[in-house]
Amino acid sequence: MTARSMLKIGEFARVGQVSIATLRHYDQLGLLKPSALDPESGYRYYSLDQLPRLNRILALKDLGFPLEQIAQLLEESLPLEVLHGMFRLKQAQTQQIIDTEQARLARIAARLRQIEQEENMPDYEVRLKQVDLLLVASTRGLVALGSNFAEPRTRLQSYLGQQEIAHSGPDMLLWYSRHEAREDGLYADVEFAMPLRTPLPGNEHITVHTLPEHLMACTVFTGDVLASGQAFAVLHRWLDDNSYRLVGPPRQIYLQGLHQDTSVVEVQFPVGR
Repeated sequence: MTARSMLKIGEFARVGQVSIATLRHYDQLGLLKPSALDPESGYRYYSLDQLPRLNRILALKDLGFPLEQIAQLLEESLPLEVLHGMFRLKQAQTQQIIDTEQARLARIAARLRQIEQEENMPDYEVRLKQVDLLLVASTRGLVALGSNFAEPRTRLQSYLGQQEIAHSGPDMLLWYSRHEAREDGLYADVEFAMPLRTPLPGNEHITVHTLPEHLMACTVFTGDVLASGQAFAVLHRWLDDNSYRLVGPPRQIYLQGLHQDTSVVEVQFPVGR
């Protein structure tokens, strides 16, 4: 090894973009020992040939491995393909965390807007109407509140596309009473449905069935999840004030758009005395 290829600890730290303290810590743990140590001055010297090992240490550390485990992994001489696989997994996990936190922030913002509007609730008109039997293709499951329902919608569209049939009316949601609290938020039992003109066979993911006819208490709102909550609150108050009770899952009919600020949505409460 020539003197030209040897760097003092400060120079090697700059090249590797780490602190001197970090290199000293790695030295103490035996992760990255200096190539040479001046017995008189005590200066640590590193070789440029040690950069690949430093890069692997830093990559594994950012992937979440503790330093003790990194030492073991380095002894196994991990190939680059394995590191790429670890990176892709970490990337997916990190994106999931970002999506979860963005959804949490959106819920907080919506709740704050709701608090701001407590004294100025929109004036929703509620009316009673009879809704006939309705044939639908649907998929049902636990869905995170605030979801845009892209997955069930895509599943239904793909199914109808395979059948070469278009749905005959606006998308709708049916809200059932079961809820489940998870670490990333509250999940609700929701059925996503698309109206049909003719019966279809269905499959393991898609159910084709007929929604019952009902007398419905209905109102229409425009907007996002916040407006949806306000519309539901208005209908619940209307039931109390008019001596009606909810007798089935509420329906949310997307007359225009789907989970957008400009969505036009009708909420229908099946009611009885």
